[in-house]
Amino acid sequence: MSTAENTPSADTRKLEDPTGPGTDATPVTPEEQPLSSRNENRSQRPDSAAFKAFMSSDWAAKGTELPAEAEVAPYAAQRRLKVSRQFPGERLVIPAGPLKIRSNDTDYRFRPHSGFAHLTGLGLDHEPDAVLVMEPTAEGKGDDGGNHHATLYFRELAGRDSAEFYANARYGEFWIGSRLSRAEVRALLSLETADLADLEAAITKDAGAVEIGGLRIRLLREVDLNSDALVDTSRINTGVDLEASDELDAKLAEALSELRLIKDEWEIEQMRKAVEATVNGFHEVVKELPRAISHPRGERVVEGAFFARAREEGNDLGYDTIAASGNNATILHWIRNNGQVDADDLLLLDAGVEADSLYTADITRTLPVSGKYSEIQRKVYQAVLDAADAGFAAAKVGVKFREVHAAAVAVLAERLDEWGFLPVPLEEALSPEGQHHRRWMPHGTSHHLGMDVHDCAQAKRELYLDGILTEGMVFTIEPGLYFKDEDLAVPEEYRGIGVRIEDDILMTSDGPVNLSSALPRNPKDVEAWMAGIFSPTGE
Repeated sequence: MSTAENTPSADTRKLEDPTGPGTDATPVTPEEQPLSSRNENRSQRPDSAAFKAFMSSDWAAKGTELPAEAEVAPYAAQRRLKVSRQFPGERLVIPAGPLKIRSNDTDYRFRPHSGFAHLTGLGLDHEPDAVLVMEPTAEGKGDDGGNHHATLYFRELAGRDSAEFYANARYGEFWIGSRLSRAEVRALLSLETADLADLEAAITKDAGAVEIGGLRIRLLREVDLNSDALVDTSRINTGVDLEASDELDAKLAEALSELRLIKDEWEIEQMRKAVEATVNGFHEVVKELPRAISHPRGERVVEGAFFARAREEGNDLGYDTIAASGNNATILHWIRNNGQVDADDLLLLDAGVEADSLYTADITRTLPVSGKYSEIQRKVYQAVLDAADAGFAAAKVGVKFREVHAAAVAVLAERLDEWGFLPVPLEEALSPEGQHHRRWMPHGTSHHLGMDVHDCAQAKRELYLDGILTEGMVFTIEPGLYFKDEDLAVPEEYRGIGVRIEDDILMTSDGPVNLSSALPRNPKDVEAWMAGIFSPTGE
């Protein structure tokens, strides 16, 4: 926003406090100005008494009506209750995390840690630096008959009569807009709230080694360095074994991850909303394909079209979009998205909208840019579709999670064998000692899905990979085949073709439900769907 008229020369630039307004009173030389304050040189906020007095006056009073309880509140309370029952007599500390710097003094949009968001119900951009503390009570005397009383500690915005209101670019309401008060959060989430300034005492009081009567703390680590330091300092000061504590903390992270393996009704509805918004994003991409073909960075056109719809209908992307055309589709995590989109190529689009609740979809379709699959493209695509259908058929309550993958890759191995690509007999390739077919599909077929695109990642192997499919689980089925340009193990006509089909699956007592079924999968249906949106060839 600066101009030549209001940018002072270096020798007259004014000193500013990084947490408050600057001063117009005393010019300083660059050598006199502390390095820590130099980011404020651009702002040039006045520091006169008249300015401060005027900025603190004549603001309309804020409303006093409190919001109704949010729909998520009772569900979040039940999640806290489940955690409480696992750790009786222990203080649990779950931070949201701080703002993260993007560059210099600009931050990314805030997203809380998924474990924190899951236990509180706070989504969107609430609340940087917040910490949920679950204080132990007598058994069964806590919230909802649990073993803890939960309190959310967070930084409430300063009043409009304070300097922070207009002077603090990171937390001042003038800069970042209004936020909920403690009373509003308490009403919205039915959760006790307290000032962040009281956090240190809440975490450290009576803490110490259990064997000498102290209270054990479990911390969700590596989310907020301040919380880590606070808890570790308390442990050091009270003689608690740090290595043993790290193991206890890991068990809390594990428990919070495993808690999300089974989604409640509210979570499932959020997943449906995220999927619906994602389907709309795919529709938007197909509309933009003619422009993508004509643009030197057509993949960026695709990425931008999806992102615009994601921001319009949700909170953000659930992960960086993979918009991969041609040989780029054989690069599993291609997110540069700086390539051209040619009419004869396949476009592998792997994308998901993150809803305001922070639940995300994760869908992949491989589309013929021209609107029609070539014979060889269709052949590869059909093999992947058959593998996806086999994985879907294998998904049943009571079956191990890993069986979905086994069913899908078996189909791919059979096709690769039919095409003459395997260097050994099919049985040998499928054996644990073989796995030659995995050259063309090295990733897994499924992962859990929810607040994180790869949700429940800290769950124990016996509950995840070796876990039993259970009603309420949400996961992907996403087989693929990837034949790189430089792959001399396949005929030339296959090279440069990458195909993945990914759907979001809800496990019910009646079997799997494809939440993303509104997005066509059958090649004929894909072509018809695309033809109904655009005609890139002009036909």
